[in-house]
Amino acid sequence: MPPRSTSPRGAEDITLLVYILQGLSFLFGITWFVAVIINYVKRDSVRGTWLDSHFKWQIRTFWFSLIWGVIGGFTYWVFLGYWILLIIPFWIAYRVVKGFIRLREGKPMYV
Repeated sequence: MPPRSTSPRGAEDITLLVYILQGLSFLFGITWFVAVIINYVKRDSVRGTWLDSHFKWQIRTFWFSLIWGVIGGFTYWVFLGYWILLIIPFWIAYRVVKGFIRLREGKPMYV
């Protein structure tokens, strides 16, 4: 793992902000989209640093939850979708908390 100092402090703050916005999306859904937009806009500034893995983690959390949400919506009437839609928020919460903890420890994410 590269030392923590290889990334600018501002990039760490942006990464933290995205985790906070993802967490707030349980209350205010729009922050989910704001978070992924920030990820894509700021992605070049973290490329090649240990924070790049956090950005990939955050972006994948967004897209996989969206894909599974659509699948859950289409299969809701078959009862399978009910379980998918029930599990997604817990999975998102796990990924946000796990990413936040590893960010605070200065560790990259495994992606």
